[in-house]
Amino acid sequence: MLREVTDTELSEYKPELCTDTVSTVKALSGALRRDAENEAEISREREKLWFKESSAKNLRNRDFLSPNTVLTTLYAGGEVPSDVLSGVRSLHGSGVLPIGATEVTAEGLRVCVDRCAAFKGVLCGITPYLRPAAQRQGCILINCPALHTKQTIPSPDTLALGQLRTVLIADHLGAHLRRQGYTVSFCPALPQDSDIVNFLKTLGIDWPTVPVSWTNEDREEKMKNALENSTYRDREIERGKRRSRGEEIEGEKRGIKEEVRINLKQVVQDGNVQGYDPSLGSCTVQREASCHLAQLDSATADLPVSMATVLHVTSCQDEFRQQQTAMLWRAAGATAAQRLVICGPVKTLGIQMNAAQYLQLRKAQMKEASEMKYGDQVEGQTWDDIIRVMTSATVRFELLSTVHTSPVTLDVQRDSGVSTKGPRGGVFVMYNCARLHTLFSSYEKGVEQGHYPEIPEGAELDFSALKEEGEWLLLFNYLIPFSELLDQSGQILWHEGGSARVNLRTEQVCRFLVSLSKDFSSYYNRVHVLGEPLPHLFNQMFCRLLLLRALRELYHSALDSLNLPPIPQL
Repeated sequence: MLREVTDTELSEYKPELCTDTVSTVKALSGALRRDAENEAEISREREKLWFKESSAKNLRNRDFLSPNTVLTTLYAGGEVPSDVLSGVRSLHGSGVLPIGATEVTAEGLRVCVDRCAAFKGVLCGITPYLRPAAQRQGCILINCPALHTKQTIPSPDTLALGQLRTVLIADHLGAHLRRQGYTVSFCPALPQDSDIVNFLKTLGIDWPTVPVSWTNEDREEKMKNALENSTYRDREIERGKRRSRGEEIEGEKRGIKEEVRINLKQVVQDGNVQGYDPSLGSCTVQREASCHLAQLDSATADLPVSMATVLHVTSCQDEFRQQQTAMLWRAAGATAAQRLVICGPVKTLGIQMNAAQYLQLRKAQMKEASEMKYGDQVEGQTWDDIIRVMTSATVRFELLSTVHTSPVTLDVQRDSGVSTKGPRGGVFVMYNCARLHTLFSSYEKGVEQGHYPEIPEGAELDFSALKEEGEWLLLFNYLIPFSELLDQSGQILWHEGGSARVNLRTEQVCRFLVSLSKDFSSYYNRVHVLGEPLPHLFNQMFCRLLLLRALRELYHSALDSLNLPPIPQL
């Protein structure tokens, strides 16, 4: 089982504390009910007493709102007692944003954060905002059935787009969960230098490998023996099958190989596992399943069972088969917790293509778009690397930005192209990340040439200079809640019940980055950050540079969970 790190252990990982919207909403809810000191009674229901604003329009006059419908439920006539208002205004404590103005309006009780104090607190101590809110312990094995050997070793030409989606989700989950403190490993191991390994490398996926000469025959034999001797072996059905084929039991004894059938329904009932298909019944053990079980057994051999969880990341078409495999493994003696991450299908409009063809198409389109924009500059190893990373970004955002249980529809027409501008996913995100690198390169050149001084310590700056509405939006909607976003998948694994399926919200980082890029692009197009080198303009410029430097680090942190390196120029 997974466990959360204790407060003592957590202090070793995260000595700084950061303010966040979740803690602030909890504190506001407690103050509104006059029970802020009793944290144990502040439930999820009470969090609905307040709403965090996110739109630029509403953030002009409030950051949190408790609507009139809530106030009239809590207080007669919706009149908030003066002592409650006083308690809201004086809120403080671990994780709580500094409270500024409060006002009862026609819409409800609105609260504004002390923005100057919030800018200073976040930008002068940005590190804890760029990592998960908590560190956890546990071992997670991510199993990707699409990469298991069936008749032959999988290859880019045999890998379907739906299977490619499962591989990308598995890779993203691995990077995401490692950052939360989990020890993560992958299954199956693939032959070194095989076509599929090289293909995955072009997408930035470093999948575990074994020598080409490596075999797993001993473990396959171990799994066969375990199932042959399992208490769940369904011998009555085996005999019935043989008799229906006219086979005699004595003939079986003379050397005719017996088939092994396992009563999976009984495995499910005895294990009290929830969410498995009720039609799981008696299953014949095929060699393909034995190989799959042997890989799982090998991958979990050194994991502490009490802290291990296996995530089977598979397509919806293969869900039933993977449920069979999971219960066969349990029948063979496996005790690790098993969960299924089910991925919806990938559809293309009028054209059938495999993973290799899809990647080749996107790479050609990316190169064509770059040549149209940059002309003859697009040549050499540097541009080859840029196009490779941008292609990987395009593919990842196309296949990861949708809730993993839902279908994805791809436009794979050759003339549809990709754009280096416009909010179209990965390319747009990488382009805006590169704009930040270009900005700081320009600033550093200005420093070298004596036009600008170095950025002073944040404590020396007056952050009241950050008055443009886009600046607060970037801090409040992105920098402050990012740590909570990174923590969500670990929270789900820890808190959600033991059903077979688990939804890990793998789409959220991509959607977060696209939304961030839209708002950053809008701000950057309006505001001239590097102004005239005049002393009376430096304070505002430095405050903006600190904000954008924090955003650059946020981009790096988010892209790292997608295994995408930032592009220094574009």
